[in-house]
Amino acid sequence: MATATVELERTATLEELYPKLEQRHICCGWNKPMPSLYPQPKTTFVPMKWSWEDGKAALDAAGRLISTELAERRNLILHNPVDPNRYATLKTLICAYQMILPGEVARSHRHSPNALRLVLEGEGAYTVVNGERLDMVPNDVLLTPNWHWHGHGSEADGPCYWLDGLDVPLVHMLEPMFFEEHPETYEPIASHPRRSPYIFTWEETQTRLDAAASDAEGLHGRRIELGDPAMTTTGLYMQRMEAGMRTPAMRTTVNQAFCPVEGAGETEIDGTRFAWRRGDVIAVPSWHSFSHSVSADATLFFITDAPLMRMLGWLRSEVVG
Repeated sequence: MATATVELERTATLEELYPKLEQRHICCGWNKPMPSLYPQPKTTFVPMKWSWEDGKAALDAAGRLISTELAERRNLILHNPVDPNRYATLKTLICAYQMILPGEVARSHRHSPNALRLVLEGEGAYTVVNGERLDMVPNDVLLTPNWHWHGHGSEADGPCYWLDGLDVPLVHMLEPMFFEEHPETYEPIASHPRRSPYIFTWEETQTRLDAAASDAEGLHGRRIELGDPAMTTTGLYMQRMEAGMRTPAMRTTVNQAFCPVEGAGETEIDGTRFAWRRGDVIAVPSWHSFSHSVSADATLFFITDAPLMRMLGWLRSEVVG
């Protein structure tokens, strides 16, 4: 047995043992600086709201200052204000406002993270996903699942705007990040369908919402899922609530962000109220109590990590008021 190992074995006191273990990058489970297990989630991200009015104004400024040659994408990252974070919106998700100008074509690429976009304003822009050109109409939701080629272009007369959602923070956490630029710079267009597994049109969404029944508990109003799920880590929902509706407070292990596509109201999260209208983004981190109240008939788009939580057996929700 090596001399150092014998010395470790013969250590006489805990006070002598701890520094010896520290030199070997070992810590004692009975002497951890903080507990590793606790009775309910400890969350670090905070509830937050971003205004579409501010976002659009900033994108219009960026349209004058940033070209597609200077930036891979002209987008504004909505980062949660917890130090040292300057990227993620929620622990597993990021949202960003993005804009494309008339005649621009954004270069094609693919990457490990799953991505989606909710169209906010403008018609005439399009996304190309694995060779399919998909026209972007307000309130449409388009998918670019992981490792699918995708790029954007615009034949519009004016700017077009949308909200991006990606699971990049999750990929950063687990580290399997890969990114590749398209060998032809711009992916060739092979087809131009209106119906595709990569798009949920607003027309189809409205039809489904019209046919949906309100949930008996009054938690969601009329709620439909886009996809089953839309992507392996990412769940998407549209939720319609009538003016005057107020949901009971609940909390869930799911991280979620929502963006109203019509109507107005407010969401109370842990006692703080956030008023919202079309295009705003509200972040509801895991295990924070929240409820909605609606002042004008509203439809909310949700992006969540529910499929991930469900797959791992960590999905838990409860009504708290």
